[in-house]
Amino acid sequence: MKTELDTRALLNVKEMCEYLGIGQTKARELLSNPANGFTVRIGNRLYAHKGRLDHWLLNQILS
Repeated sequence: MKTELDTRALLNVKEMCEYLGIGQTKARELLSNPANGFTVRIGNRLYAHKGRLDHWLLNQILS
């Protein structure tokens, strides 16, 4: 069964928190570093590219 988060390419801060099970402070800290490869800035808003976030997370686990 697919949820709405499964079909989205970009996740906002709240969705990223729900997806990863982390708090908003940590999510904003991760998103504020554009070197991570998954942060997308549109205007003043920060989003996480879900595919790249998954890849980054896998790299964190394997490192």
